[in-house]
Amino acid sequence: MTIILAIVIGAAFGFVLDRIGTTNPNWIFKMLNLTNLHLAKTILMAIGVGSVLMFVGQMAGFVDVGHMSVKTAYVGVGVGGLIMGFGWAFSGYCPGTSVAAAASGRKDALFFIAGGLLGAAAYMVSYASIKGTFLMDKIAGGKVTLGTIPGAKYEGLTAIQGDLLGIALGVVFIIVAFVLPNKLVGGDAPSDAVPAE
Repeated sequence: MTIILAIVIGAAFGFVLDRIGTTNPNWIFKMLNLTNLHLAKTILMAIGVGSVLMFVGQMAGFVDVGHMSVKTAYVGVGVGGLIMGFGWAFSGYCPGTSVAAAASGRKDALFFIAGGLLGAAAYMVSYASIKGTFLMDKIAGGKVTLGTIPGAKYEGLTAIQGDLLGIALGVVFIIVAFVLPNKLVGGDAPSDAVPAE
């Protein structure tokens, strides 16, 4: 049942990604060159709403804090993020959107997926030689959260209650999504075209 639920949720998520335009590299390029911020506004809204719902759910007892998973922060994550960001800007895809794009019939997404798999294989092969380097140095203790969350097994960087901080940050993201203009530099406004072309 868990696998079926994962497939259903994944398919629904992929459908939404396609409908908002993330499976079309042209819309990614427009967002990154600030000529059309439709996707940025959508991403900010999704993160904000998700954050508010998750942390309100934790405070109300609907979401079990024990299921929260925090990844270790280390220098290599920043370096990898820069590499992935370059790849995203260069190709117009990130790992999730490339799979949704391939499912929608975009053949160029298959090349991105193949490149991502080759990159993952290269990391696995080179891991033994880099695991002892500065790239694996933990940042701020590794598995930490910004605020302290009661009942969680992770430490907080601050004494601020993590649930309240998560809700506040979520509200800020929602506000920014509303007040962000449709474009910051010249170009087509979002109303000029439908995202999923």
